[in-house]
Amino acid sequence: MTGKSPFEALSVETLAGRLGANEALCSQIGKDTSQWKVREVGDGNLNLVFIVEGAEGAAVVKQALPYVRLVGDSWPLPLKRSFFEYHALTRQQARALGSVPEIYHFDEGQALIIMEYLSPHIILRRALIEGRQLPNIAKDIGLFMARTLFRGSDLHMATKDRKADLALFADNVELCDITENLVFSDPYFDAKMNRHTSPQLDGIVAELRADRDLKVEAQRMKHIFAANAETLLHGDLHSGSIMVTDTETRMIDPEFAFYGPIAFDVGMLLANFWMAFFSQRGHEQGGSRDAMRDYLLGVTVETWSVFRVEFSHLWRTERTGMLYHKSLFEDQGDRLGAEQALDHMLQSIWTDLLGFAGVEVHRRILGLAHNADFETIADPDLRARCEAKALKFGRHVAVNRRQIHSIDEVNRLAALIERESRI
Repeated sequence: MTGKSPFEALSVETLAGRLGANEALCSQIGKDTSQWKVREVGDGNLNLVFIVEGAEGAAVVKQALPYVRLVGDSWPLPLKRSFFEYHALTRQQARALGSVPEIYHFDEGQALIIMEYLSPHIILRRALIEGRQLPNIAKDIGLFMARTLFRGSDLHMATKDRKADLALFADNVELCDITENLVFSDPYFDAKMNRHTSPQLDGIVAELRADRDLKVEAQRMKHIFAANAETLLHGDLHSGSIMVTDTETRMIDPEFAFYGPIAFDVGMLLANFWMAFFSQRGHEQGGSRDAMRDYLLGVTVETWSVFRVEFSHLWRTERTGMLYHKSLFEDQGDRLGAEQALDHMLQSIWTDLLGFAGVEVHRRILGLAHNADFETIADPDLRARCEAKALKFGRHVAVNRRQIHSIDEVNRLAALIERESRI
């Protein structure tokens, strides 16, 4: 199979015949295709994903489709997104060793990546829905974000290399367009593909769409997202893009990667923990989830703390790029000047991540692509009560982000909203 062949989507029936001579895959699972077992496990919005097991092991084959799978061929999408995913994964692996699956093979023409099969890992979102309290996720994710976001920026990279990388990822236009519209604009008007729990949320949806302050702030966040090319982002970092065991955490699916604001990945990720927090009321059939709620708020605190500590460490030890150059500070004996600049940067990241978190909450409840945290709550009235609290929280942190000074303050707000109208 070569990149020169016309694109053809794989299937369970055709995969062995088409990839049976692929040396990278055969070296992982064995050459005898008669012993291969192929399962299609792609449950995401965009791609085909297969687990291929052979006599000697297993691997994952992921292939892009020329359309948005969630919608169908009425929404075409370029195959080149697999190119950006491959290049993002290689950079993430170099910048945060062991945080992503190992890549065995990339075929640009067929838009497919053959990569490590993560087992017994499960999707983090599923684990949180099940009420599992994983001990390492905050540390692992905080380190991943700090290392990839710092080392992919002008704080660390050589200027020439960083600009070449910026040019490469600037071509990920269509996936940026999805984010720019589905996240920052569509939730705030009657967009064609929007959906929400109706009629239960109709009233609050109308209020949010009429909320001038909220819409201005959402567009301000869109402006920052589009204009502030600080670093290479994962671009879609949420609890459905992370695979976990009790001892290991791996990030997957960075096909939305592009150069944007450092705060974006951090805000989107923390938003998913806050949504998981508000969804817990809908998953209490087996008993109280008070301990799980406490755990999730604790995860947000630890994730942000780990990020800050590691980002600060890298600032002091790996600040080799053109920004805040040491010749202006440490080389002149002015360590405090460098610390002042660091404080300003962390404060800017903090303020902006709250805005990104707020709009992420809204788009996951009001837009096209929803979270299983809420969607798996079968009772629509109960689901709507959970979602309404999250929507209120999202509005507050987005609009009032400049007046919120700590994550403890955010979590006190979340706890207060959750206690309102308890069921």
